[in-house]
Amino acid sequence: MPSAAPDRPANGMTKLTNCRLVRGDSLVWEDIWVSSTTGKILRSQATFYDELILPDNTIDLGGRIVSPGMIECQLNGAFGFNFSTLLDDMTQYPENVRHLNHQLIQTGVTSYIPTVTSQTADLYSQVLPYLGPSGKARRAEDGAESLGAHVEGPFLNPGKNGVHNKAVLCEASSLSDLEDMYGRSNITPDPSDPERPTSVKMITAAPELGQMTSLIPALVDRGLVFSIGHSEATYEEASAAVAAGATMITHLFNAMRPLHHRNPGIFGVLGVAASSLPGFPPRPYFGIIADGIHLHPTTIKIAWNAHPDGFILVTDAMHMAGLPDGTYPWTNGQEEHFITKKGAVLLLEGSDTIAGSSITLIDCVNNFLKWSGATIPQALRAVTCTPAAMLGVQGTKGVLDFGADADLVIFSEAEERNNDSAHGEGMSSKLVVDEVWKFGTKVYSRCEKGKDGIL
Repeated sequence: MPSAAPDRPANGMTKLTNCRLVRGDSLVWEDIWVSSTTGKILRSQATFYDELILPDNTIDLGGRIVSPGMIECQLNGAFGFNFSTLLDDMTQYPENVRHLNHQLIQTGVTSYIPTVTSQTADLYSQVLPYLGPSGKARRAEDGAESLGAHVEGPFLNPGKNGVHNKAVLCEASSLSDLEDMYGRSNITPDPSDPERPTSVKMITAAPELGQMTSLIPALVDRGLVFSIGHSEATYEEASAAVAAGATMITHLFNAMRPLHHRNPGIFGVLGVAASSLPGFPPRPYFGIIADGIHLHPTTIKIAWNAHPDGFILVTDAMHMAGLPDGTYPWTNGQEEHFITKKGAVLLLEGSDTIAGSSITLIDCVNNFLKWSGATIPQALRAVTCTPAAMLGVQGTKGVLDFGADADLVIFSEAEERNNDSAHGEGMSSKLVVDEVWKFGTKVYSRCEKGKDGIL
């Protein structure tokens, strides 16, 4: 139960006790102190023993699990709003983002990179300024925090377009082609204000088209993550992209040349043979959609075993996530299409083309636990410290270390029976989001849910 020390000024400190912290690949029985004033995780021993400071509140978590807040690296939209949308009144766009942020945080996602699909330059210029990093003000009440936008396209291979509109796909021959498409200020740091981040954090493109591979170093120098995706790249072309600075693969296996025994394609850069070559750069990170639709569970386990340190769970969720079954409009480029949602399945109307997902990130974690035999800390790494490292925010996000942002998820643990023989039989752990803390403040409780998901 919470307890507060009487007759002294509040200091914004909370001590969480009787809990298991996710540290590396272990669950460690240890207290954790957080500050709502600084928004940071405190060094509890020094705070209590050296400075003789008592917390405002001490909360007994009854043995529950404390994890860093989850990080989502591919979210096209959710709860009725798609980031690739031009509104009649664009002044309402940030309000839609705010509502999504408040809904998203109650799923355990405290940080994310909003994804904009293949669109026109006009759309990018209008929406990207609203999707840049949003945590500078460090307001817990703002909900989930953008770490910068992810532009997935339009420099994609038309042969692997998925649901991306082929009419807007194009090739780049110079850096100015990307600046003209996304807006120069959205991908180029301001020399007069080097502390101001660009709106875009990650670009997904097909490296085999045009001069894209030769442009990767310049993009990386600007602090952008280059991700290989929607691509027909051979193993050699993918290797060249990695050597040039590509550090991520967008939804591995989906919308790319499949693994072949004579040419392993993009998947091959995760292999031991490639990483052991003299001077070869580290193997890239890669996204995996664990919804049971995009990939077979055994395929997911193969990918994890191939390179567990690069394994990142993503949802690729569309605006139908969190909505009931039905048919919903989607503006694809300049054309309006419709997507049908039936259960977890999203299909482009009138086809069998998968159109993203409607799963939550915690459901991806629980599916991975069920299918892989991974431990809880191993599964949570794929949505915390691994994506944080990929995005270059390790030490600030994705960990429970002193000085990191106090973005936390408190999980209770349940046992779930696996009855599907394809996924394995027996019992597996299931995590339930009980509480979410942002910048040291509790913003969501499953038992105390307030308006719009924020306490």
